[in-house]
Amino acid sequence: MATEAQRQKALDTIRENIARTGKHIYCVLGGPDPRFVYTIGVSEWLNFELVFAGGCFYSRNDAQEIINDIVEALKHNPAWEAREFKTDSCCSFTLRPVDSTWSCKLLLGALDYYGVKEIPALQVVPDKNHWTIDVPDMTRPWNAESAPIWRWLSQPWTYPVPKDSFAVTDLAALRGERVTEAARWGEDEWEIFVGDGPDIPKDEVRPVPLGVLVESDPSLRVVFDLKIEEGICRGDDGEWSPLFKPAQDGSEAHEDG
Repeated sequence: MATEAQRQKALDTIRENIARTGKHIYCVLGGPDPRFVYTIGVSEWLNFELVFAGGCFYSRNDAQEIINDIVEALKHNPAWEAREFKTDSCCSFTLRPVDSTWSCKLLLGALDYYGVKEIPALQVVPDKNHWTIDVPDMTRPWNAESAPIWRWLSQPWTYPVPKDSFAVTDLAALRGERVTEAARWGEDEWEIFVGDGPDIPKDEVRPVPLGVLVESDPSLRVVFDLKIEEGICRGDDGEWSPLFKPAQDGSEAHEDG
Protein backbone atom coordinates (compact mmCIF):
# COMPACT_ATOMS: atom_id res chain seq x y z
CA MET A 1 0.00 0.00 0.00
CA ALA A 2 1.32 3.41 -0.98
CA THR A 3 2.29 5.87 1.73
CA GLU A 4 0.79 9.35 1.77
CA ALA A 5 4.11 10.73 0.47
CA GLN A 6 4.05 8.27 -2.45
CA ARG A 7 0.43 9.11 -3.18
CA GLN A 8 1.19 12.83 -3.20
CA LYS A 9 4.14 12.29 -5.52
CA ALA A 10 1.91 10.33 -7.90
CA LEU A 11 -0.74 13.07 -7.84
CA ASP A 12 1.93 15.68 -8.56
CA THR A 13 3.12 13.67 -11.56
CA ILE A 14 -0.44 13.40 -12.87
CA ARG A 15 -0.95 17.15 -12.42
CA GLU A 16 2.29 17.94 -14.26
CA ASN A 17 1.44 15.63 -17.17
CA ILE A 18 -2.04 17.13 -17.53
CA ALA A 19 -0.58 20.64 -17.54
CA ARG A 20 2.02 19.66 -20.14
CA THR A 21 0.06 17.39 -22.50
CA GLY A 22 -3.59 17.60 -21.45
CA LYS A 23 -3.62 14.08 -20.05
CA HIS A 24 -1.94 11.47 -17.90
CA ILE A 25 -2.03 7.86 -19.11
CA TYR A 26 -2.25 5.22 -16.39
CA CYS A 27 -1.44 1.57 -17.11
CA VAL A 28 -2.47 -1.17 -14.68
CA LEU A 29 -1.03 -4.65 -15.08
CA GLY A 30 -0.03 -7.56 -12.88
CA GLY A 31 -2.12 -9.91 -10.81
CA PRO A 32 -5.06 -11.93 -12.16
CA ASP A 33 -6.84 -9.13 -14.05
CA PRO A 34 -6.17 -8.30 -17.70
CA ARG A 35 -4.15 -5.16 -18.37
CA PHE A 36 -6.04 -1.90 -18.75
CA VAL A 37 -4.99 1.61 -19.70
CA TYR A 38 -6.92 4.79 -19.01
CA THR A 39 -6.57 8.55 -19.09
CA ILE A 40 -6.75 11.18 -16.38
CA GLY A 41 -7.32 14.76 -17.48
CA VAL A 42 -9.14 14.33 -20.78
CA SER A 43 -12.44 14.88 -18.95
CA GLU A 44 -11.38 18.46 -18.23
CA TRP A 45 -11.99 19.36 -21.87
CA LEU A 46 -14.04 16.46 -23.25
CA ASN A 47 -16.21 15.56 -20.23
CA PHE A 48 -15.07 11.93 -20.29
CA GLU A 49 -11.97 9.81 -19.83
CA LEU A 50 -10.83 6.98 -22.11
CA VAL A 51 -10.18 3.39 -21.04
CA PHE A 52 -8.69 0.55 -23.08
CA ALA A 53 -9.51 -2.63 -21.17
CA GLY A 54 -7.78 -5.84 -22.24
CA GLY A 55 -6.72 -5.83 -25.86
CA CYS A 56 -3.77 -8.19 -25.40
CA PHE A 57 -3.28 -8.27 -29.18
CA TYR A 58 -1.37 -5.06 -28.45
CA SER A 59 1.63 -4.50 -26.20
CA ARG A 60 1.52 -2.08 -23.29
CA ASN A 61 3.36 0.55 -25.35
CA ASP A 62 1.00 -0.01 -28.27
CA ALA A 63 -2.03 0.49 -26.02
CA GLN A 64 -0.62 3.76 -24.72
CA GLU A 65 0.13 4.98 -28.24
CA ILE A 66 -3.40 4.06 -29.35
CA ILE A 67 -4.81 6.15 -26.51
CA ASN A 68 -2.50 9.01 -27.53
CA ASP A 69 -3.61 8.83 -31.17
CA ILE A 70 -7.30 8.86 -30.25
CA VAL A 71 -6.86 11.78 -27.86
CA GLU A 72 -5.11 13.76 -30.59
CA ALA A 73 -7.91 12.97 -33.02
CA LEU A 74 -10.50 14.12 -30.48
CA LYS A 75 -8.64 17.40 -30.02
CA HIS A 76 -9.31 18.20 -33.66
CA ASN A 77 -12.85 16.81 -33.69
CA PRO A 78 -14.48 15.94 -30.37
CA ALA A 79 -17.36 14.03 -32.00
CA TRP A 80 -16.98 10.34 -31.25
CA GLU A 81 -20.32 8.61 -31.87
CA ALA A 82 -20.49 6.44 -35.00
CA ARG A 83 -16.87 7.35 -35.72
CA GLU A 84 -13.95 5.11 -36.57
CA PHE A 85 -10.52 6.10 -35.32
CA LYS A 86 -7.51 5.10 -37.41
CA THR A 87 -4.19 4.92 -35.59
CA ASP A 88 -0.58 5.05 -36.76
CA SER A 89 -0.57 1.24 -36.60
CA CYS A 90 -3.26 1.24 -39.34
CA CYS A 91 -5.72 -0.41 -36.98
CA SER A 92 -9.16 1.03 -36.32
CA PHE A 93 -11.09 1.58 -33.11
CA THR A 94 -14.47 2.80 -32.00
CA LEU A 95 -15.60 4.35 -28.72
CA ARG A 96 -18.60 3.36 -26.65
CA PRO A 97 -20.00 4.46 -23.27
CA VAL A 98 -18.75 2.79 -20.11
CA ASP A 99 -21.25 1.79 -17.45
CA SER A 100 -20.42 3.35 -14.07
CA THR A 101 -20.01 -0.09 -12.47
CA TRP A 102 -16.93 -0.55 -14.67
CA SER A 103 -15.46 2.94 -14.37
CA CYS A 104 -15.73 2.80 -10.58
CA LYS A 105 -13.62 -0.36 -10.59
CA LEU A 106 -11.04 0.54 -13.24
CA LEU A 107 -10.48 4.30 -13.13
CA LEU A 108 -9.46 4.48 -9.48
CA GLY A 109 -6.61 6.88 -10.15
CA ALA A 110 -8.96 9.34 -11.85
CA LEU A 111 -11.49 9.07 -9.04
CA ASP A 112 -8.77 9.71 -6.48
CA TYR A 113 -7.25 12.60 -8.41
CA TYR A 114 -10.57 14.42 -8.79
CA GLY A 115 -11.99 13.32 -5.43
CA VAL A 116 -15.19 11.96 -6.96
CA LYS A 117 -17.11 8.69 -6.76
CA GLU A 118 -17.97 8.46 -10.46
CA ILE A 119 -16.48 9.77 -13.67
CA PRO A 120 -17.81 9.46 -17.25
CA ALA A 121 -15.70 7.28 -19.53
CA LEU A 122 -15.62 5.82 -23.03
CA GLN A 123 -14.18 2.43 -23.89
CA VAL A 124 -11.65 2.05 -26.69
CA VAL A 125 -12.79 -0.98 -28.71
CA PRO A 126 -10.55 -2.63 -31.34
CA ASP A 127 -11.91 -3.75 -34.70
CA LYS A 128 -12.95 -7.38 -35.11
CA ASN A 129 -9.63 -8.39 -36.66
CA HIS A 130 -7.81 -7.30 -33.51
CA TRP A 131 -10.41 -8.22 -30.88
CA THR A 132 -9.37 -10.66 -28.15
CA ILE A 133 -11.33 -12.43 -25.42
CA ASP A 134 -10.16 -10.01 -22.72
CA VAL A 135 -12.03 -7.06 -24.27
CA PRO A 136 -15.26 -6.73 -22.27
CA ASP A 137 -18.56 -5.12 -23.21
CA MET A 138 -18.43 -2.22 -20.78
CA THR A 139 -21.77 -0.82 -21.87
CA ARG A 140 -23.34 -3.51 -19.70
CA PRO A 141 -23.06 -3.37 -15.90
CA TRP A 142 -20.08 -5.26 -14.49
CA ASN A 143 -21.03 -8.78 -13.53
CA ALA A 144 -18.76 -11.71 -12.66
CA GLU A 145 -20.96 -14.11 -14.61
CA SER A 146 -21.22 -12.11 -17.83
CA ALA A 147 -17.59 -10.94 -17.70
CA PRO A 148 -15.83 -13.83 -15.90
CA ILE A 149 -12.37 -12.85 -17.12
CA TRP A 150 -12.76 -9.68 -15.05
CA ARG A 151 -14.31 -11.28 -11.97
CA TRP A 152 -11.29 -10.53 -9.74
CA LEU A 153 -12.01 -6.84 -9.84
CA SER A 154 -14.37 -7.58 -6.96
CA GLN A 155 -13.82 -11.22 -6.06
CA PRO A 156 -10.94 -12.95 -4.29
CA TRP A 157 -8.64 -15.31 -6.20
CA THR A 158 -9.66 -18.84 -5.22
CA TYR A 159 -7.61 -21.12 -7.46
CA PRO A 160 -4.80 -23.30 -6.00
CA VAL A 161 -1.99 -21.44 -7.80
CA PRO A 162 -0.46 -17.97 -7.26
CA LYS A 163 -2.86 -15.21 -8.30
CA ASP A 164 -0.18 -13.59 -10.48
CA SER A 165 0.26 -16.80 -12.49
CA PHE A 166 0.58 -16.22 -16.21
CA ALA A 167 0.49 -18.19 -19.43
CA VAL A 168 2.34 -17.75 -22.68
CA THR A 169 -0.29 -18.33 -25.32
CA ASP A 170 -1.13 -17.56 -28.94
CA LEU A 171 -3.55 -15.26 -30.73
CA ALA A 172 -5.74 -18.17 -31.81
CA ALA A 173 -6.46 -19.01 -28.17
CA LEU A 174 -6.99 -15.33 -27.41
CA ARG A 175 -9.60 -15.16 -30.16
CA GLY A 176 -11.55 -18.02 -28.63
CA GLU A 177 -10.32 -21.07 -30.53
CA ARG A 178 -10.11 -24.30 -28.57
CA VAL A 179 -6.79 -24.87 -26.82
CA THR A 180 -5.17 -28.21 -27.65
CA GLU A 181 -1.88 -28.14 -25.73
CA ALA A 182 -0.83 -27.04 -22.25
CA ALA A 183 2.32 -27.33 -20.16
CA ARG A 184 3.50 -26.03 -16.82
CA TRP A 185 7.07 -24.74 -16.51
CA GLY A 186 7.11 -23.11 -13.09
CA GLU A 187 5.13 -22.49 -9.94
CA ASP A 188 3.31 -19.64 -11.71
CA GLU A 189 4.20 -20.18 -15.39
CA TRP A 190 2.36 -22.09 -18.14
CA GLU A 191 2.32 -22.42 -21.91
CA ILE A 192 -1.16 -22.86 -23.40
CA PHE A 193 -1.58 -23.05 -27.18
CA VAL A 194 -3.87 -23.88 -30.05
CA GLY A 195 -1.69 -26.34 -31.95
CA ASP A 196 1.95 -27.19 -31.39
CA GLY A 197 3.81 -24.54 -29.43
CA PRO A 198 7.10 -24.70 -31.39
CA ASP A 199 5.23 -24.09 -34.66
CA ILE A 200 3.54 -20.88 -33.58
CA PRO A 201 5.09 -17.70 -35.07
CA LYS A 202 6.73 -15.51 -32.45
CA ASP A 203 4.64 -12.49 -33.46
CA GLU A 204 1.50 -14.41 -32.47
CA VAL A 205 2.71 -15.28 -28.97
CA ARG A 206 1.43 -13.28 -26.00
CA PRO A 207 1.83 -13.48 -22.19
CA VAL A 208 -1.46 -13.10 -20.31
CA PRO A 209 -2.75 -13.73 -16.78
CA LEU A 210 -3.62 -17.40 -16.46
CA GLY A 211 -7.13 -16.51 -15.33
CA VAL A 212 -7.89 -14.93 -18.72
CA LEU A 213 -7.70 -18.32 -20.41
CA VAL A 214 -9.17 -20.41 -17.60
CA GLU A 215 -12.22 -18.19 -17.19
CA SER A 216 -12.82 -18.06 -20.93
CA ASP A 217 -12.76 -21.87 -21.10
CA PRO A 218 -13.45 -23.68 -17.78
CA SER A 219 -12.21 -26.96 -19.28
CA LEU A 220 -8.71 -25.48 -18.93
CA ARG A 221 -8.89 -25.72 -15.15
CA VAL A 222 -7.14 -29.03 -15.61
CA VAL A 223 -3.90 -27.03 -15.94
CA PHE A 224 -3.99 -26.30 -12.20
CA ASP A 225 -3.26 -29.99 -11.57
CA LEU A 226 -0.18 -30.14 -13.77
CA LYS A 227 3.16 -30.75 -12.13
CA ILE A 228 6.07 -28.54 -13.13
CA GLU A 229 7.48 -29.79 -16.47
CA GLU A 230 4.32 -31.74 -17.24
CA GLY A 231 2.34 -31.29 -20.45
CA ILE A 232 -1.00 -32.46 -21.81
CA CYS A 233 -2.79 -32.36 -25.15
CA ARG A 234 -6.45 -32.46 -26.16
CA GLY A 235 -7.80 -34.67 -28.91
CA ASP A 236 -10.73 -34.15 -31.25
CA ASP A 237 -12.95 -35.87 -28.70
CA GLY A 238 -12.17 -33.14 -26.18
CA GLU A 239 -10.34 -35.50 -23.83
CA TRP A 240 -6.96 -34.57 -22.34
CA SER A 241 -4.05 -37.02 -22.45
CA PRO A 242 -0.40 -36.83 -21.29
CA LEU A 243 2.05 -35.15 -23.64
CA PHE A 244 5.12 -35.37 -21.40
CA LYS A 245 5.83 -35.80 -17.73
CA PRO A 246 8.57 -34.55 -15.41
CA ALA A 247 11.52 -36.89 -15.22
CA GLN A 248 11.91 -38.81 -12.00
CA ASP A 249 15.70 -39.10 -12.08
CA GLY A 250 16.69 -35.46 -12.60
CA SER A 251 17.04 -35.85 -16.38
CA GLU A 252 14.97 -33.89 -18.87
CA ALA A 253 11.23 -34.44 -19.09
CA HIS A 254 10.21 -37.09 -21.60
CA GLU A 255 7.30 -37.45 -23.98
CA ASP A 256 4.78 -40.19 -23.34
CA GLY A 257 4.16 -42.86 -25.87
